Amino acid sequence: TSPFAWLRTRFYYLLIRLYFDHEFSIEEFTRGAKQAFSVVSKLLSQRKLDLLEELVSAEVLQVLKEKISLLPDSHRDALAADIDAIMYTTEGDVRIYYDDDGRKFVSILMCFWYLNGANLPDEVPGEAKVFQIVFGDENTKEKKHLLTANYEFQREFTEGAKPDWTITRIEHPRLLE
Repeated sequence: TSPFAWLRTRFYYLLIRLYFDHEFSIEEFTRGAKQAFSVVSKLLSQRKLDLLEELVSAEVLQVLKEKISLLPDSHRDALAADIDAIMYTTEGDVRIYYDDDGRKFVSILMCFWYLNGANLPDEVPGEAKVFQIVFGDENTKEKKHLLTANYEFQREFTEGAKPDWTITRIEHPRLLE
């Protein structure tokens, strides 16, 4: 992350604490985002899309229903991320905005890198290289792929709105395209 982007996100966190949620903590948010990512990615992998209705926006859910039905099993299996297999998490873009009706929203994009043992080909469509990590010795090799995912979380801060974060974007590059 560039120093400018880092400062910009920290400024937005300060604004969130000052004007929207006095108890907002990026550390606590990140812990919750990792848990949500793990649960949602496993449900996607298992094609249990009906269980995502409270977690994912209706628009994203509709797109996912179309895409998941077309995925090969290996790609579907690769969507699942155990919380212990998440190697790195970082915040991407943070936005604060108002809609035409004056409702207040905060949106935070989270980027996840996770290990998955799905049986993916070395090269996936689009000639993008999938990083592989081999565990064990020659006799007990276990190949894992280092995969990425981007999930955007949005919360409405208008008076009287539910205090829940909703996933408004899900990207699993090279898997869910």
